[in-house]
Amino acid sequence: MGSFSIWHWLVVLLVVLLLFGSGKISGLMGDLAKGIKSFKQNMKEDDEKDASMAADAPQAPAGNLSGPAQARATSTEPRTSNSSHPAA
Repeated sequence: MGSFSIWHWLVVLLVVLLLFGSGKISGLMGDLAKGIKSFKQNMKEDDEKDASMAADAPQAPAGNLSGPAQARATSTEPRTSNSSHPAA
């Protein structure tokens, strides 16, 4: 009772053919093929779009990261401390 033999699969195939007919099955296979083709085409377009976006993006020079020291030096707001306020 482990796996199905070839005869089991042939009976299942015969029942499916009788229920759906060969015309419907070939139509379903054609629709499946169109879906796969469309999926592949969209994946290719997405890859091309990603590649063009990466080429259009401006490249920052290496080693030019702004750290906390630069952020504090360029800040125009005065820094206030909450420690001068009395506790309520």
